[in-house]
Amino acid sequence: MTNKPTLDRADARVRHDDSLKGALKDFTDRLRSGDLGMLPVIVSLILISTVFSMLNPVFLAPNNLVNLLFDCATVGVISLGIVCVLMLGEIDLSVGSMSGLASAMIGVLWVNAGVSLPLAILAALATGALIGAVYAILYNRLGMPSFVSTLSGLLAILGLQLYILGPTGSINLPFASPLVGFGQLWILPAWLSYLLGLLPGAVMVWVGLSVMKQRQAAGLSSQPLTRLVLKAAALTVALEGAIYYLHLGRGVPMMFGLFVLLAVILNYGLTRTQWGRSMFAVGGNKEAARRSGINVRRIYLSAFMLCSTLAALGGILSASRLASSSQQAGTGDVNLNAIAAAVIGGTSLFGGRGSAWSAVLGIIVIQAISNGLTLLNLSSSLRYMITGGVLAVAVIVDSLARQSRVSHGRG
Repeated sequence: MTNKPTLDRADARVRHDDSLKGALKDFTDRLRSGDLGMLPVIVSLILISTVFSMLNPVFLAPNNLVNLLFDCATVGVISLGIVCVLMLGEIDLSVGSMSGLASAMIGVLWVNAGVSLPLAILAALATGALIGAVYAILYNRLGMPSFVSTLSGLLAILGLQLYILGPTGSINLPFASPLVGFGQLWILPAWLSYLLGLLPGAVMVWVGLSVMKQRQAAGLSSQPLTRLVLKAAALTVALEGAIYYLHLGRGVPMMFGLFVLLAVILNYGLTRTQWGRSMFAVGGNKEAARRSGINVRRIYLSAFMLCSTLAALGGILSASRLASSSQQAGTGDVNLNAIAAAVIGGTSLFGGRGSAWSAVLGIIVIQAISNGLTLLNLSSSLRYMITGGVLAVAVIVDSLARQSRVSHGRG
């Protein structure tokens, strides 16, 4: 009887050690089987930050990071939509043009025609949804490959953008308007930033406990409580530390907060709803998904409509960031950066694998490269070459990981 407390403490220590060893073993097993998750992009961010901060300490200055987050939000929102179509093994090449058209509609309707700003925004978003529906109909009814239909859309939408802007080619937005303030000036209050930083860890614990109870009730194994708490604590400390550092400068941009909120909503939809499970199923094997009773056409319709609508929203945010609607909006590298961000972040080009967070991390990588090279006064040619190299490496890693998953029976 006198030895029981000692034995209990020893058993607890053994269970704790097993928990930590088990977590490490699970992690290494996932890596060996090709389930890399977001590890490559996190390692890339660390390397990029280290190199650029050594070459120019201003790179990691709080205010520079705040400006970087402002720039991430515009293309990042577009990349969220790209994640949806890539998960189905499809592509939308017209997102850049769609964002430019939405930007032009804001200037023409709001500034020139005197339409209220909310109605102009709704019109731009509705146009994006309509164009996405057209792509889905062409794919579902006529079997037109998305590469061809969206490439045609790229040219047609660009022409429509130039047409509605007219010969002037540019419309300045009122600088004192809430739209421009949102894109250039507005910062989340410090107390709200810290509060929001606590939510991911709390949600992780809440969801983890719910899953543990369900698995235990079904007689299945579940992750130890200690491991769950450690993950949530590490995430919370990292987020709160990042928020504190940003508030040494201007703080967390509201526009970036909107971007993260959209990523949270999309992540919930992909991981916690029947629609999300259907997205993964269709992307993994369309015919098997159809035979299992999934309405495949409806899934394609939702993905293309969501992609074009988010592209339109990205164009609206771009107009607010630049305080103008112009013929250059949505052109250049906007299209490629949106696609590259999703792929670099870990969304598979082969379909069936992806995450909303891949768009967040991927666009941060791209903007970090652009920002760092700008601080070093290097030409944009290097940015294109480095971004292209990073994209090529990301696709190679994705391809190798897919082969490893297939060889381990997890393809």
